[in-house]
Amino acid sequence: MYRPMRCLVSLLAVCAALVPAAKAAADPGSQILDVRPLGGRQFEVVVHSAAMDRPITLWMSHPGAGAPALYLLNAVDGGEDGGPWMRRTDVAEFFADKPVNVIVPMGGRASYYTDWLHDDPVLGRNRWTTFLTKELPPLLESRFGMNGRNAVAGTSMSATSALNLAIGSPGMYRAVGAYSGCPRISDPVSQAYVSSQLAVFGANANNMWGGPEDPAWAEHDPMVQAERLRGVALYISSGSGVAGEHETLDDTGIDGNPIRLLDRILVGGLMETVVNGCARPLVGRLESLGIPVTANFRSAGTHAWSYWQDDVHQSWPLFAAALGV
Repeated sequence: MYRPMRCLVSLLAVCAALVPAAKAAADPGSQILDVRPLGGRQFEVVVHSAAMDRPITLWMSHPGAGAPALYLLNAVDGGEDGGPWMRRTDVAEFFADKPVNVIVPMGGRASYYTDWLHDDPVLGRNRWTTFLTKELPPLLESRFGMNGRNAVAGTSMSATSALNLAIGSPGMYRAVGAYSGCPRISDPVSQAYVSSQLAVFGANANNMWGGPEDPAWAEHDPMVQAERLRGVALYISSGSGVAGEHETLDDTGIDGNPIRLLDRILVGGLMETVVNGCARPLVGRLESLGIPVTANFRSAGTHAWSYWQDDVHQSWPLFAAALGV
């Protein structure tokens, strides 16, 4: 069933990727376990996370040594159900000729890609912030010759995650893309929304940032922490919720199915209306602080991957400039 119904992802390159694995200096327990060429500049990389004590699989587009990195985070299913970025959009083709490493972590459903305060009986141990900011980058930089310049983008749930990664690791990310995300999370209505997203997967939001009064919620609220985004190139987008150019039977994800089309228009439209009401105040807050932001508020459009593919294309010039390519 279409995703919004439930909740509302060259030879030199091959040679560079197949050199012996390196370990992160920060944690010897984290290491690259396997690198599998998928053809061209695409690779599947398996990394052991010491923080989560399990292997994490990544998809990677690698142009060769000396390039920066763009991390693309999946939506609330972590790319496990409906599919990750490279299956639901054209990112593999779009970045095939661009001088940037593109990394898509597989997994992390309903995790907000953050470090949880407690292990969850259903989701287990989530230490995604530690993995993405401390364990993974030095491993990839050493193995693939990346230059240490990073950007991160996320969609829906992970749009908030991308903002929080930049907030929590000053100077690590030069650019952030937040596509169709709701960055307000610490007021009662927003907490209820976050809890409902996690509950779809059987997870308990109290295990993530504690109970409703826990200060961890405000610490991870981009609206509250907006000042800490100063100096980061920002792209924030959402649609209006009204059916737009991609609400057609032949669109990717609809594939001629009128039930999917109706679901996208009704459920995806409602979700994007809510998201739009969250994203606009963050842009206003940033502007009031004198923090530059590129805002793309579409006059139409629902909560759908086709629009997020457009966002990748439209935000790339901002990322490229920030990354120096």
